[in-house]
Amino acid sequence: MDDFGRLKEALRERLPEVPRALVILGSGLGGVADALEGASAIPYAELPGLPSPSAPGHLGRLVVGRIEERLVALMQGRFHYYEGFSMEEVTMLTRAFGELGTEFLIATNASGGINPALRPGDLVLLVDHVNFMGVNPLRGLRNPDGTPPFVDMTYAYDRELLELAESVAGELGIEVRRGVYVAFSGPSFETPAEIRMARGWGADVVGMSTVPEVMVARWLGMRVLAISCVANYAAGMTPSPLTHQEVLEEMARAADKVKALLLGVISRLG
Repeated sequence: MDDFGRLKEALRERLPEVPRALVILGSGLGGVADALEGASAIPYAELPGLPSPSAPGHLGRLVVGRIEERLVALMQGRFHYYEGFSMEEVTMLTRAFGELGTEFLIATNASGGINPALRPGDLVLLVDHVNFMGVNPLRGLRNPDGTPPFVDMTYAYDRELLELAESVAGELGIEVRRGVYVAFSGPSFETPAEIRMARGWGADVVGMSTVPEVMVARWLGMRVLAISCVANYAAGMTPSPLTHQEVLEEMARAADKVKALLLGVISRLG
């Protein structure tokens, strides 16, 4: 049995049941796990085949607990392609939960604002993405019949979940916007010229994650919601240089409203 097979077996043994949702927590959002009832943590080091995240703001553990009786698994720390991990490693937990039967993927991330109307702290619900990472996470994978995974990505981001998130945000008084995310491989921040290019493609926010997990989730039939928190203005939009510390500080300020939105959405998953 390979590492992926061993990972699935380990999850089967350690989980009380298949979680309804897998939630990927972006930079600085690990505190969302505090809201889970009866939570237990599984360090990534105890799960076969998983590396240890090295990016600041990403703890390396899986937290499992309930939100209004719904079992959910939270990734406190995601794996990034820029850390040197393969796409198989980046998406391994998403793929494992998808194959076990988890229905929903809710991904969060920190992003740079490309759309001039966006400000740090704004929340953007993703409606589409541009994969500019230079690699496709489905490359080399096979459907059960041995064919390549020609996955339709027209509605990669579930429209019903999008509307649910907007409804919950309205009730909570949280302003959200819809937008398109463009993913670069990182770890360097984008150049001003690259941001101008991405704006011409129709992108509203930019980051270095999320797209690989979304593509694998859609291949496995999972329904996807993605929430992006604008942590800074993208390169060239202000004279200030970009730093990861700035990202972490803005995400800490936005954590409470992201947490409230996540809890509200998960509590209403049918």
